[in-house]
Amino acid sequence: MVYMRKAEERGKVNLGWLNSNHSFSFGHYYDVNHMGFSVLRVINDDVVQPGRGFDTHGHKDVEIVSYVVKGALKHKDSAGNEYQVPAGDIQVMSAGRGIMHSEYNASDTEEVNFLQIWILPNQKGGAPTYGQRALAPRGETNPLSSRTLTPDMSLPRTTEAHQDEHGANANVAARQRQLLVSADGRQGSLPIKQDASISSIHLSDGEQFTLHTGPRKGYLHIVRGTLKANIKSELQGISLRQGDGLGIYMNDRLQLDSQGEALALWFDLPNI
Repeated sequence: MVYMRKAEERGKVNLGWLNSNHSFSFGHYYDVNHMGFSVLRVINDDVVQPGRGFDTHGHKDVEIVSYVVKGALKHKDSAGNEYQVPAGDIQVMSAGRGIMHSEYNASDTEEVNFLQIWILPNQKGGAPTYGQRALAPRGETNPLSSRTLTPDMSLPRTTEAHQDEHGANANVAARQRQLLVSADGRQGSLPIKQDASISSIHLSDGEQFTLHTGPRKGYLHIVRGTLKANIKSELQGISLRQGDGLGIYMNDRLQLDSQGEALALWFDLPNI
């Protein structure tokens, strides 16, 4: 059994300055069958017109992750942080007891496309935090940059390679999969207040990668490209393209076969 979310079936919002596709119920879009997956509550695929954006507004007790696909995002918050987040960077804001922020397209001439992701925390309250890092280019395993809201929350830096679940060549695995967000900030990832992680899966044409859930759940979101997904619990393979989402449950295995270059985000989630 799998949870399938096709790109064309997502909730759609077009405000002129904002064109958004909602993988899960959000705002005025409500579907009782799509309320999130485990602690993953929101994936909004947002395209914002030049010079426009989300005015200052508040959040509390939510981990907000922004992955910029195209263009650049301009972030400003009530804790004094003001950063530009270019394509390929990932940003994490832990709202904690409460924070005000705005997100704008940093360009006056080009659109920005980013994924707005919300994860429910396992700890409420506390001081809000901010972090940002760049994805390493293919073939490298170290983050290019990381910034945090407070000096005492500096992130570890590492060039250590890791193996995939089948113990494949560590260098190949590190090139294909990069840890971006985790509960403990390991391998240079950005920390969040939840027993969950986000990794990028970047495959060239004809490459394969295998993921296991073990006692947990997993969710795959296709950022670009096309993948064939073969799932242990399913009789037939599933074709996935940009914008599609696929959730799998505990003790399952997901083998990905790329058909051209492909990029996806993999969410390792608690079994709740």
